[in-house]
Amino acid sequence: MRRDKVNESLSDNALERAIRVRQVQRHIYASPQQQDISDQLAEEMPVALVFNGISHAVMLATPVDLEDFAIGFSLSEQIIDDLGDIYDIECRETPGTLGVEVHLHIAASCFARLKERRRSLAGNTGCGLCGIESLQALPAQVSPVSYGRRVAPMLHKSSLRKAIQALGIQQPFNILTGAMHAAAWVDLEGHICLLREDVGRHNALDKLIGAMSDGDHAGNEGFVLMSSRISYELVQKMAHANIAILAAISAPTALAIDIAERSGICLIGFVREHGFVVYSHPEMLVAE
Repeated sequence: MRRDKVNESLSDNALERAIRVRQVQRHIYASPQQQDISDQLAEEMPVALVFNGISHAVMLATPVDLEDFAIGFSLSEQIIDDLGDIYDIECRETPGTLGVEVHLHIAASCFARLKERRRSLAGNTGCGLCGIESLQALPAQVSPVSYGRRVAPMLHKSSLRKAIQALGIQQPFNILTGAMHAAAWVDLEGHICLLREDVGRHNALDKLIGAMSDGDHAGNEGFVLMSSRISYELVQKMAHANIAILAAISAPTALAIDIAERSGICLIGFVREHGFVVYSHPEMLVAE
């Protein structure tokens, strides 16, 4: 997709918030002359998540789809149980600072639970255990995926190929900047139904989970495809969101595989047009 076509597909407001233009110098080894050009950079700023007036987390994120981000973070961190626990969301600019505050009014029972385990989070584009206070707390953070009366989704190999072929051209911010991760919800036929982008891979997944929470996609079987490596916190968020298949273009860590095994999540890495690697629960794949 050409960059001018990408610009046509995005709203002016989204472009303004997600991308900053800066003059840079381009150097080419074969030429003694430098080129003065305008470059498009991915925006990254502190986003404070404020629950019932109390600031709980400050994450570095791309300032678009922030309501999706706040909802997805609240679900994947088990601050709320479902979307109905959020009564109101408001994004507020913070004069005199570089950041944005997202204020959520949540159910009293959820807020009481949050206060009991309240912790200070300082996230970045490569955050680790996202605020876990001790190693002893780690096992309690993992939830097994529950299918209820449904059987586990069965994924055809051709669907992975179709999805990975489409992923790059459906990342408009990354096409412009080259600095964004994507998390996509893909149906079992390989069609990308929903996609969110962010400078942080965990933020992109939270945005996707938040965007899916309205129910339009929640009842459909499918999988998540990401343009990143697979680390522990991504598997944790998948388990909390009750999504059974996570595929990505890069490798998982050993801890991510361990958690996926325990959570019943099929982990697929190195997804390319020519093939992929399955690290856990291969029974969810079907040969063709």
